[in-house]
Amino acid sequence: MFKDATLPEIENVMQQAWKAFHVYRKMSLKHRADFMRAIATELEGCGDAMIQTAMRETNLPEARLRNERARTIYQLESYALACEKGDWLEVRIDTAIPEKNPPKPDIRKMLVPLGPVVVFGAANFPFAYSTAGGDTATALAAGCPVIIKAHPAHPETSQLVADAILHAAEKCEMPDGIFAHLHGASFEVGKALIEHPYTKAVGFTGSLTGGKQLFDWANQRKVPIPVFAEMSSINPVFLLPEKMKTEAAEMAKLYAGSITLGVGQFCTNPGLIIGLEGKELTLFVEKLGKEITKIAPATMLHTRIFKNYRKKKDEALKQSGVDIVAHSEIKPTLNQGSPTIATASGQTFLSNPLLHQEVFGPYSLVIRCKDMKEMLQVANKMEGQLTTTLMATENDIRIHDKIVDAVVNICGRFILNSVPTGVEVCLSMQHGGPYPATTDSRFGSVGADAIKRFARPIAFQNWSNDLLPDELKNENPLGIWRTVNNELSKEALG
Repeated sequence: MFKDATLPEIENVMQQAWKAFHVYRKMSLKHRADFMRAIATELEGCGDAMIQTAMRETNLPEARLRNERARTIYQLESYALACEKGDWLEVRIDTAIPEKNPPKPDIRKMLVPLGPVVVFGAANFPFAYSTAGGDTATALAAGCPVIIKAHPAHPETSQLVADAILHAAEKCEMPDGIFAHLHGASFEVGKALIEHPYTKAVGFTGSLTGGKQLFDWANQRKVPIPVFAEMSSINPVFLLPEKMKTEAAEMAKLYAGSITLGVGQFCTNPGLIIGLEGKELTLFVEKLGKEITKIAPATMLHTRIFKNYRKKKDEALKQSGVDIVAHSEIKPTLNQGSPTIATASGQTFLSNPLLHQEVFGPYSLVIRCKDMKEMLQVANKMEGQLTTTLMATENDIRIHDKIVDAVVNICGRFILNSVPTGVEVCLSMQHGGPYPATTDSRFGSVGADAIKRFARPIAFQNWSNDLLPDELKNENPLGIWRTVNNELSKEALG
């Protein structure tokens, strides 16, 4: 139905985006915010047709898609407010001290937009991490035009969302090229977008293979550009001993739900659970297995995702020392992911890197450590993660502080006594982590701080007040928070 974008089409889109950038970057924060709110209004007005299309393309249930669209609308409105407030600009002003020897100059710093941003839509979130998702919203907030490469798993849904954005752009009198939407099942489309000299940053949510390829292409350019890719995470859960003595069965039920939520197709799915060998862990595994047998298989997002799940799961289960604990007792039908739990010893995990890899779907591996020393070895062997969880009492945490210290080094979000599935959209959220969870652990893709990914700092030295951007002027016409001579203030400079 949709043809891959041609090289001439990509060239035309990038030329328009570059022209739009020089207009849009100078638009006020309020104008940008109003555009984002207009997109939210358009999405809300799309009604049932958009939901029905997404259901057909993704196999996701109606309630999930309605909630996800509502979240996407909230993101746009939330980031619009953050854009307008201007805290993300990180304005710093140090006024001159002429009598100092040598004289101290007047220096004022803020963030400015990078330029056109290419965003790759995600397979598992057709709204919240795709065409009008967080990467698009934060790039627009930063002052950057956006070029979307639609995910081939839901091209019609992506097109409907793109049309809504273009309607909003027209109503808000945005420059031509502020937003573009391209289709491309071929890797060549993505490569051409990455390599185009007018592309200044990239947003991606998907597989490690895909994200790493984009990262490599971006760094092989004559002028490298940042790639903000969320890629791979198994989100380990550590079961500490005191907590296990009283709540093993309850935790098993809690985690059965988290592992199978959305057919396990969340980047925060708990794919690894680590505990100490003994009766408590035996009880936990038995209860978890019983819960899993009762959970029905469900259709996965796309045939390719289902095949990859089955392949990765089968590879993991064939490894020496890995045993199946349980799988759903209900026979799966076409493209349905069957919930599965397996187990292995700590030594098996430590000696087999394949078991560290993400299995994207309703699967989790329970690691049995012989003692806390081995559990610490497992923690220290872990790659970077989006999340890591401790199921622990306060006393567990005090006694096993080395585990806590090890986990801090590998994750972006450190969770206590809960599940990793579910990502709140708020300023304090960190949805990112050390490689291979993301390509840049300093940033996350959720929350208003994500705007900073698509901006860079610039310092103005010895400029007259009249020539400075409004954000840096003495009178503070935007009324934003600024750090003036090391003090946070909204006051005008006297």
